[in-house]
Amino acid sequence: MHTSTSPSSSTSATATTTPQTVLDIQDLSIEFPIYKGAVRAVNGVTVRIARGEVVGIVGESGSAKSVTAMMAMRLLPEGRFQVTGGSVTLLGRDVVAAREQDMLDIRGRDVSMIFQEPLTALNPTQRIERQMLEVIRLHRPCSKQEARALAIRLLGDMRIADPEQVLQRYPFELSGGMRQRILIALAFSCDPKIIIADEPTTALDVTVQRQVLQLMRAKARDLGTAILFISHDLALVSQFCDRVYVMYAGSVVEAGPTAAVLGTPMHPYTRALLRALPECALPGELLQSIPGTVPNLSQPLLGCSFAPRCPQAQAQCQHKPPLQAVASHHQSACWFAKETL
Repeated sequence: MHTSTSPSSSTSATATTTPQTVLDIQDLSIEFPIYKGAVRAVNGVTVRIARGEVVGIVGESGSAKSVTAMMAMRLLPEGRFQVTGGSVTLLGRDVVAAREQDMLDIRGRDVSMIFQEPLTALNPTQRIERQMLEVIRLHRPCSKQEARALAIRLLGDMRIADPEQVLQRYPFELSGGMRQRILIALAFSCDPKIIIADEPTTALDVTVQRQVLQLMRAKARDLGTAILFISHDLALVSQFCDRVYVMYAGSVVEAGPTAAVLGTPMHPYTRALLRALPECALPGELLQSIPGTVPNLSQPLLGCSFAPRCPQAQAQCQHKPPLQAVASHHQSACWFAKETL
């Protein structure tokens, strides 16, 4: 039994569900069938996002960050996964039980997604104008001229100097930063209630990353749009997100305000991630890494999933720790978290 997402333990890190809640994932578990078994990719995850919030999910590869985000819009391939527990409520709608037509109605209009590689997200054979107008007119009742005017305004909001010229370009004629700004403009084109950004700056250099995130956050504040930001980059999350969830092996191991989680981490995994940052190493010094590998999620997880890699593991770690309050609005799934206070 997974106790880390019981109502009594989850409300301390996030506000209780209100009409302002745009995304409410409760105790979600997902598995992917494989030959003679299943990969239990998501294990009792709870994530809640309110209107206008910017919330991050961080963790190394294989922690189920993207699977959780894709399930929020039900973009996982139909018939290839099974929800074994929990619920996903998006803008008051039950995502798990919704018909595909219902999901088509809200994707793009009420909820948008920004993918990490704009060159594959945009059609290389069509000009930017055609792609933007198609999305706008699909979700907004407007003429072609009105849609074009909106596209120009959106590109201008993204600090693109000559929007009309850019509309006539093909994606491969533009830089990575320019393409990503176009994707962000598309995401905001229908004034969505929430945007899910899955590592949207991975392919960009550091300077362009910051510019893109600043533009995204400014636009979101203007519209009151919430953002779910998926990343492995703790530095970006620290600058961009109001709250953060740290995931490991398909579970949330720490959650709370970004300043608290990254400034006073209460889980050994979060502390290990922070120690592995390049800026923590002296010139010429080897970068720290986390020994071991993530567990095999096709096998049952017994006890704390991080225990085999944790230098502080003790006998009690053979039992799964709940996600519990360790400070105001701050939770950690570690038996010994409070001992670090």
